Amino acid sequence: MKTNISPEKREQFSSEDVIEHAKETKYQGFFKINEYHVSHRLFNGGFSKTLTREVFERGDAVVLLPYDPVNDSVVLLEQFRPGVLRSGESPWLLEFVAGMFGEGESAAEVAVREAKEEADLDIKAAELVPVLKYFSSPGGMSEYIHLYAARVNSANVGGVYGLEEEGEDIRVHVFPRAQALQLLENGKISNAATIIGLQWLALNYQKLQTSWQT
Repeated sequence: MKTNISPEKREQFSSEDVIEHAKETKYQGFFKINEYHVSHRLFNGGFSKTLTREVFERGDAVVLLPYDPVNDSVVLLEQFRPGVLRSGESPWLLEFVAGMFGEGESAAEVAVREAKEEADLDIKAAELVPVLKYFSSPGGMSEYIHLYAARVNSANVGGVYGLEEEGEDIRVHVFPRAQALQLLENGKISNAATIIGLQWLALNYQKLQTSWQT
């Protein structure tokens, strides 16, 4: 007999309910792929059989939502993304500022560094607004995303930036918030972190305007 369990009363599993039998690095380049052999506790009791799973160990990243509360506008970046090639769609995407952690960096330090490198934005770490953290694709990738919002003055923002040694060619755009949300509605923005950030902004922009303009 099947019974429904309320979310509040469900049994809470943790990493302690997983047995890691073995882990082997299958590829090591700029990124890494590990092969895990694990078993885990089952909802109906006992443990699963040993599962073999490859995990793309991409590293963690920070995404920054630059918002101008005075002009009610957002800064978006346009750049080439090879992961889109298989789909046949244009691999030049509109995205927020983003970057991976360097050695010993905090999330706030990554946000400040990437804002300057990618869009010539001067962001203060103390003024960052934490939005949320999430796993981008936990079925096969370990990446953990830290999403922040930051106040900017978009009046003179624009141009092409990026680090030449990293092959970056980034064009900076400023869009009115309403136009950015319209692009999202029309399917013109397909980057997951940017979708999440814009949806959050749609719900919270008035709070940002109130807190940042006082």
